[in-house]
Amino acid sequence: MKMTKPKTPQRSRAKRAGDTAAQAANPGASMARAQASAVTSHSGAEHGAAISRSTASPAGHAASTPRRIAGAAARRQAILDAALDEFTARGFAAARMDDIAAKAGVAKGTIYLYFTDKEALFQELVRTSLVPIVGGLKIPEGVEMSVRVLLEAFADTLVREVLGTRRGDLIRLVISEGGRFPQLADFHYHEVIERGINAMRGVIGFGIARGEIRNPKLQEFPQLVIAPALVALIWQGMFAKFAPLDARAMLQTHIDLLLGQTRTS
Repeated sequence: MKMTKPKTPQRSRAKRAGDTAAQAANPGASMARAQASAVTSHSGAEHGAAISRSTASPAGHAASTPRRIAGAAARRQAILDAALDEFTARGFAAARMDDIAAKAGVAKGTIYLYFTDKEALFQELVRTSLVPIVGGLKIPEGVEMSVRVLLEAFADTLVREVLGTRRGDLIRLVISEGGRFPQLADFHYHEVIERGINAMRGVIGFGIARGEIRNPKLQEFPQLVIAPALVALIWQGMFAKFAPLDARAMLQTHIDLLLGQTRTS
């Protein structure tokens, strides 16, 4: 039996012939279509990669956030340390933001990311260096403690954390320049002195209630309790090289005078 080859439909044969003729007549159009197909495939690949990156980025972002926070905190502390050096060495008026930036190892503009101006920088030094010391002068709750133990612990803190450190230099700076820059004295009074006076008044009231402090008038003048610490501060800054002062022993004698008894230990 004779087999016959299936015939290609006339229309399909005509279409292929037309396409071949079109490609021969306009090869640029054929190339453009090929390029478009390649671009489409490449865009799809890029889109997939972007999706992969966006999916992975939250974890990377979360991992890098603590490093950024730590870096910012380190730069801020470096600026504060450099500012304390410059303020205590040159005074508030003569201290320059350029010198502070150079000592901190940052650009001058970086300082202004953290502090609006030189006064704000100085205020932050007072707030971070001195306010915590004053905050330690408080009556512990739920603990049986005599006012003598409380005052002696505070005397230890003053000697260890203030008189022999740059915190003492900062207080001496406020004393020396507060008259020329009243805004510094105002800030220091409200942030440090006022808090210290109120805290000491509470300690005195605690001592009166326990019968350890017998003169109630002392609560009206808590400055009398703090005064020897200021004497020691000024003495250490100006006269220690001529006549060294045992500040801790002086403060202990003052506590004994206030309480009307000597130390039992």
